[in-house]
Amino acid sequence: MAKRTDYENPRRLLDPKVIARISQLDLRARQVVEGFLSGMHKSPVYGQSVEFVQHREYMPGDDLRRIDWKVWQRSDKFVIKQYEAETNLRSYVVVDASESMMYGIEKHRRAGTLYKYDYVATAAACLSYLTVKQQDSCGLITFDSDVRESIPPRSSQKHMDAVTKALHVSNPREKTDILKIMRQVAESMPNRGVVLVFSDLLCDREPLFKGLEMLRHRRHDVMVFHILDDDELLFPFSGMTKFEGLEEQPHLLCDPRSLREGYLEELELYLTEVRRGCTRIGIDYTLLRTSDYMDAVLSKFLFQRMSTRANPARR
Repeated sequence: MAKRTDYENPRRLLDPKVIARISQLDLRARQVVEGFLSGMHKSPVYGQSVEFVQHREYMPGDDLRRIDWKVWQRSDKFVIKQYEAETNLRSYVVVDASESMMYGIEKHRRAGTLYKYDYVATAAACLSYLTVKQQDSCGLITFDSDVRESIPPRSSQKHMDAVTKALHVSNPREKTDILKIMRQVAESMPNRGVVLVFSDLLCDREPLFKGLEMLRHRRHDVMVFHILDDDELLFPFSGMTKFEGLEEQPHLLCDPRSLREGYLEELELYLTEVRRGCTRIGIDYTLLRTSDYMDAVLSKFLFQRMSTRANPARR
């Protein structure tokens, strides 16, 4: 479980234990990406490489000169040849700063642990640090009903000061407008890249999936980190309890024991819908809980990404 002791220092988000654990792993895009700086990632730059990689289905607007006519003669299908060239990974870290991300803040501060927003802010800062460390560029967007902070992608170590400061000042408030934000993220990324979304996803699923599909339609490699508090996953309450609504939800006074079974059933349906929706769209989904050891979670995730990149057949 991640600990937090210094609430005033933005650099606290760069947890040294997490950095040490994941520093040997590269954040690699599962798909080929476009970029501008020299780095260690793959990108389809037509005419710049002689190494053939794969075919993909022809899409309107593609250069007709890249159609593999031999395949067309055999199968009557239009496919495009893809090649690889070394280029830079360009990524955006997108962090939910809505009011629901504050759940349990006082409880966690008394325990010296991380509540939802602090957990994902720390994870986002660590992955941003890793991306910059491998000489790739990383940007940041924090949001609620609108964009709160926006830091364009850069690849310098000094850039991390701007990232951690933006995460530090983004105290959660207001509701989530996920579709609006995903649209703004898509407009901020004219070239294909990586988008890492950190959120509790407490929003309507239709606009959520529509927003994520928008990013995938533009061929971004999208990863969703779904953060929930242990209380939200286990519903451990007993005795008459007052639940205080967040994001304009009403307060509720009740005996939680009468709600627990129904709540957990609905929670499982919700998690299944989100997980299957991400899989259908072609998005990597990771469920995080505030009690998880962050270094282990991120190490496992990055190892899986590296394994997938090294073994395309496993995609």
